[in-house]
Amino acid sequence: MRTKVAIIGAGPAGLLLGQLLHRYGIDNIILERHTGDYVLGRIRAGLLEEGTVALLDEAGAGQRAHHEGLVHDGIELAFGGERHRIDIKAQTGKTMMIYGQTEVTLDLMNARQAAGLTTVYEAADVTPLDFDAGNPRVTYVKDGKTHEIACDFIAGCDGFHGVSRASVKPSAIETFERVYPFGWLGILSETPPVSHELIYNNHARGFALCTMRSTHRSRYYLQCPLDDRVEQWPDDRFWDELKRRLDQKAVDSLITGPSIEKSIAPLRSFVAEPMRFGRMFLAGDAAHIVPPTGAKGLNLAASDAHYLAVALREYYDEKSSAGIDAYSRTALARVWKAVRFSWWMTTMLHKFPDTDGIGARIQIAELDYVVSSKAASTSLAENYVGLPF
Repeated sequence: MRTKVAIIGAGPAGLLLGQLLHRYGIDNIILERHTGDYVLGRIRAGLLEEGTVALLDEAGAGQRAHHEGLVHDGIELAFGGERHRIDIKAQTGKTMMIYGQTEVTLDLMNARQAAGLTTVYEAADVTPLDFDAGNPRVTYVKDGKTHEIACDFIAGCDGFHGVSRASVKPSAIETFERVYPFGWLGILSETPPVSHELIYNNHARGFALCTMRSTHRSRYYLQCPLDDRVEQWPDDRFWDELKRRLDQKAVDSLITGPSIEKSIAPLRSFVAEPMRFGRMFLAGDAAHIVPPTGAKGLNLAASDAHYLAVALREYYDEKSSAGIDAYSRTALARVWKAVRFSWWMTTMLHKFPDTDGIGARIQIAELDYVVSSKAASTSLAENYVGLPF
């Protein structure tokens, strides 16, 4: 087989890139090691920036999001037993949309299928080859047979643990990482949200987040020790602990119910530089990870797909390599700003091992400054709603 772009990974980054390339008339094939059902079963992010929604529209996959997504104008920061609203729309003129990553993935899958494009699921032993030599190809095993795809470029959209970044020579890549000393315990419940906007809670017992997936499905998170296991957190214990960390108004409004999904996720900040290696590019979680506090992971994957798709269109339509030459630098400039913002939100809201005494007082002073200063709240709003790309 031959194609112009071989995409490794059928998550949101790979699917969005594939759909944008198709819209630009650029042939592509996606390889995914898991089944489609497995990909759709992953519970992930749920907040989309306006730029991400616009890209879904451009890809022909945004109609359901506009119909079912929940548009939000602001967020609330809770500390000292009180909630303080940041009016993001008033500060920036922009809004956010609550629409689950699972739904984004499904919409992109359906758009790709409707366009008759090739996605190979359960592709084992995917291996990118010769991307530094100018003749890239990707091999994989399907139904016991080895297949090869010759291509002009490879897009590694296969996540933090994927083969793309692992295929790069160690001397050609530099990584930066900070692992946080706690995780997020999250549950999904078939209950109405406690508030119509997200509530970020700073509490002496640890961080808590109240969010949602729809008007009848809620998503809640608790900061927990890294070595905790889901089995240690039956539903009753989760709800009791959540109530301890919420303000009284939220406690009075909270409707509890059986969890339909429960998991613990570690938090890390991670960036790999550069994001281009000859004729292979990294995009999404293959290149960077941010703690979910700033709601940037999925949105960074979308901006990577945008930058790369535009660069490849320039290469094929205008016979210019300027875009692909600038891809890594352009993408990383936005990535590092999102890494900074996510780190800042995380350090301001979570209980760290040294967040006692002066550390706790500094957190409260920072939060009080953010909610009382127009300049500080505008800075938060601009970053939260998404920087331009």
